[in-house]
Amino acid sequence: MTAADSVNIAGHLPEMARRQPDAPAIIFPRQNRRLTFRELEEMSNRIAHGFIRLGIGRGTRTVLMVTPGPEFFALTFALFKVGAVPVLIDPGLGVKNLKTCISEAEPRAFIGIPKAHLARLICGWGRETLNICVTVGMRLFWGGTTISDILKDVEEGLPFPLASTGHDETAAILFTSGSTGPPKGVIYSHGNFVAQVDALRRVYGIEPGEIDLPTFPLFALFAPALGMTAVIPEMDFTRPGGVNPEKIITAIETYGVTTMFGSPALINRVGRYGAKRGVRLPTLRRVISAGAPVPATVLERFAGMLNPGAEIFTPYGATEALPVCSIGSGEILAVTRHITDAGGGVCIGRPVEGMRLEVIEISDEPIPVWNDELRVPKGKIGELVVQGEQATRGYYNRPAADLLAKIADPATGSFLHRMGDLGGIDEEGRVWFCGRKSHRVETPEGPLYTIPCEAVFNTHPLVFRTALVGIGEQGRQRPVLCVELEKPVKADREKVGKELLAIGSAHIHTHSISAILFHPAFPVDIRHNAKIFREKLARWAAKELS
Repeated sequence: MTAADSVNIAGHLPEMARRQPDAPAIIFPRQNRRLTFRELEEMSNRIAHGFIRLGIGRGTRTVLMVTPGPEFFALTFALFKVGAVPVLIDPGLGVKNLKTCISEAEPRAFIGIPKAHLARLICGWGRETLNICVTVGMRLFWGGTTISDILKDVEEGLPFPLASTGHDETAAILFTSGSTGPPKGVIYSHGNFVAQVDALRRVYGIEPGEIDLPTFPLFALFAPALGMTAVIPEMDFTRPGGVNPEKIITAIETYGVTTMFGSPALINRVGRYGAKRGVRLPTLRRVISAGAPVPATVLERFAGMLNPGAEIFTPYGATEALPVCSIGSGEILAVTRHITDAGGGVCIGRPVEGMRLEVIEISDEPIPVWNDELRVPKGKIGELVVQGEQATRGYYNRPAADLLAKIADPATGSFLHRMGDLGGIDEEGRVWFCGRKSHRVETPEGPLYTIPCEAVFNTHPLVFRTALVGIGEQGRQRPVLCVELEKPVKADREKVGKELLAIGSAHIHTHSISAILFHPAFPVDIRHNAKIFREKLARWAAKELS
């Protein structure tokens, strides 16, 4: 492979350091600290040299458990520069899941804060494979070295030649949130990352010099690659739904933020706070929210704080492929919300440029090879499958999951990824999301799909959200609607229940739902605080009804 053929996602950083060396790359309000693009480039170069001396090089799988600070960004870019493979796992997945994920990833190196190393020792994470340990902070009794020692041993200003990694070479392993089953390690190539950066720049018109407020650490890594300054907010990244809205708004106002990424739970919380106080956010050009469908009322509330022309975009995708589709709040609020409220599903927009999306017959079985007969007619609900440069090729050490998720495509020499979601395409080419395939409720009268059914009941003014679950064996399931009411509203549940039944009886696809249960607070995923754990709700509902 020649140098011209190599692709390394870290290559964006030296380019930005050359073009805008003194512009801030990352700002940390909590620490009152900032790194310019030149400083981030030089710091990551020094760490990269230290990694090579330690034995962390091309292909070394390396668990990274570091809080979002200067070291997190420098370490991640250094790992990419040497061609190592960072393994990124949400710490909120729970001790058991973390141990399983680390065991599956088979890492040789572990980089973490003291708390992470202590947990590693107590829980036995990676005991069979780890032989290199780096501590970010004070190292105690667990051996290895520290990031401070690495920096101390490498002279400043020493350039580092990027590893000549290939387009399809593994760049990172990112674990899914585990909202519909055990977390799986998604294999990202350098080509996948480069395609994602290009798609985000193209779809949202992002330009170097903009100011980004990423409230999800992984998205913060895209900012330097796009030439944006990333302002790292003061928040608990594992609880976006509990964020302090005032700190988010203050950061936007103080630094003139132009782009913001936030989960639906965070957008909802900040929007409620801002709407009550008449807050305006004139510097924001765009807000991007993903992780779960964003209700139109949430979009409307937040959009009220923006200038005309600024929009909230809700890209559709998954850890395995992102972005796939995108739509803005303007089209949602003017056109598609009314179809959603009537049970037509949530519009997720049109496929982004370069992304192929197909709708196929629903199946829980592997599909080895693509053929055109798999497609369903336009307008019919089926399973969403995609193909494009952003689609990842498989899971690490999960061959059974690969068989269920990938369809070989001989015509292109590539593959299609099964999103695990249901939906359809309308006559205008818009894609409508109808829920997870595994969440469909199979009744004796036929299937019920979560999102179209729930949207009908979500129109009740006292309802925060609903979740449709099935009780019993597939094909003979009883549909049950779980309801979470708005807080702190005190409602007459019996009265609300009757009103919900009346709403449901007016629609052909919801009239058979007669069991309603009120739940104090739905269990949700740790990453976005927005994906509902319907499997847990189904078990709860079964106990309640028994």
